[in-house]
Amino acid sequence: MLRRSASLPEKKYFKRILFTELEVKRRMGEMAVEIARDYRGKEMVIVGILKGSFMFFSDLVKLLYIHDIHPYIDFMILSSYGSSTTSSGKVKLDRDITTPLEGKWVLLVDDILDTGRTLSFAKFHLSRFNPMGVKTCVFLDKPSRRVVKIKADYRCFEIEDLFVVGYGLDWNNLFRDLPYVAVIDEKNLPPTNL
Repeated sequence: MLRRSASLPEKKYFKRILFTELEVKRRMGEMAVEIARDYRGKEMVIVGILKGSFMFFSDLVKLLYIHDIHPYIDFMILSSYGSSTTSSGKVKLDRDITTPLEGKWVLLVDDILDTGRTLSFAKFHLSRFNPMGVKTCVFLDKPSRRVVKIKADYRCFEIEDLFVVGYGLDWNNLFRDLPYVAVIDEKNLPPTNL
């Protein structure tokens, strides 16, 4: 496991910072206003796709609270990436939700909309529980990589075809804890046995 220390600063593994912590917070606040306007007065369930969405999800829920939106909260775990920097193309449901969705409005939250396979799979799966509707919310949208026809209802940022980490996104389960988003240097990846 990578240990953060003065002798091993994580930034040496990055090409550049794509979105600063301040830029993330500002855009999150703007998006929370949009979501709150659309869900006010509705019985809402917000479902996060783990692990990647955890930081985005947590901050979003706290911002919705400020706008007097108090959803039910649940999570599902899907896997598709493994330890590589490209999608495996297969989506597997590792943990399902436990909250009843029938008659409720669902907001499905993920860290990144890339090929579209994961979000499409999750949206279809949740739709089978007879909610009033399922909308999608992503932190990052990478439309150039799309292979499944799906568009996020809410998104923080659109990005080019870059491999990014931070704010929940990882490389080999590292860098999820960063409060900013960085472009990883694929030619200078950290050793994973530290």
